[in-house]
Amino acid sequence: MKQQMQKAMLTGLAAAATMIAMPSAQAADGEAIVKKARCVACHAVDQKRVGPAYKEVAAKYKGDAKAPAALFDKVRHGGSGNWGQVPMIPHPADKISDEDLKAAIHWVLSLD
Repeated sequence: MKQQMQKAMLTGLAAAATMIAMPSAQAADGEAIVKKARCVACHAVDQKRVGPAYKEVAAKYKGDAKAPAALFDKVRHGGSGNWGQVPMIPHPADKISDEDLKAAIHWVLSLD
């Protein structure tokens, strides 16, 4: 009985450790994706370049449940006016896949 309790406790601790490590792995993936897709040519984490800083984007959309879909459309189709007069060019699926774009947006929105 004691061994079963220890085994159950170790299994629970291992699961918790995995859950704790996942956000940092996802963050690394999101950051790698924006670098690979060359989003960093116009954006940086904490400073404005051609486009807004990722942290500014996260702050603007904090708590907005519709933000991921709206940002997906904005990145995919491009646009202007939300952050100034410089337009954001469209980024089609051959430049960044749907899956990678969703992961990148998730990463951006997770920044504080």
